[in-house]
Amino acid sequence: MAMDPPSRQVANVLPMNITDVPRTTTPTPVTAARLRFAALVAVPVLALSVACGSGADSAEGAKESSEVADVPAGPGAADKGADKDGGTGAGADASKGEFYDAQMKYVQCMRGKGGFKDFPDPKLSGYLDWEKVEEIASKPGQTEAYKGGRKQACGSELRDALAAEPRRDEQKGYESMLAHAKCMRDNGVSRFTNPTMSGGIAQPGGDPNPANPTLDSASPAYKKAQKACRSKLIDSVAGMQ
Repeated sequence: MAMDPPSRQVANVLPMNITDVPRTTTPTPVTAARLRFAALVAVPVLALSVACGSGADSAEGAKESSEVADVPAGPGAADKGADKDGGTGAGADASKGEFYDAQMKYVQCMRGKGGFKDFPDPKLSGYLDWEKVEEIASKPGQTEAYKGGRKQACGSELRDALAAEPRRDEQKGYESMLAHAKCMRDNGVSRFTNPTMSGGIAQPGGDPNPANPTLDSASPAYKKAQKACRSKLIDSVAGMQ
């Protein structure tokens, strides 16, 4: 989901350290919504729930996590390779059309009964355009743009789109999220944690304590770093971290 975001308006001043950025003690609506979406894309359970991401909360832990993990290859992965969007094997290309069509049905639902008439088209890869989705979801009272529309009116279409997603290349996704995490720290968000591997599945990094956030994702400094690092994320993980 990822189908993860994307307001991301940016201020002109970036603090020297994340300690200069206001912290929240409870998840913001946008943060909570993205955590729920991350749970959808990160695990094969098609239910809306909060994903408790993990990562090192210290410089030592971040250093240890910076090594790229090896993911067990699936059948045929060694000789079929991965596409640029994170899909793996011949089946990835074969199912892209189905995935795109399923996403378009979700988008059309969101524009109708979902209550978001400006909901953007998916990218050619089939994944949602999270930068544009965040612009919608970041507005007051519109976090439902992350999770199936008003009263989850498009929940079934969302689940169908998730089910149609081509098999993701977890190694490639991990490396993308790792590069993004390093970029976020280099751009002032010093406590942004690295992604991890759990059971061969890439799990997003980010806040050291997602259940009780210490990073303010709505702050100008965070948004500025987010804008600078957005290109590090491939489409298949853009909605997760």
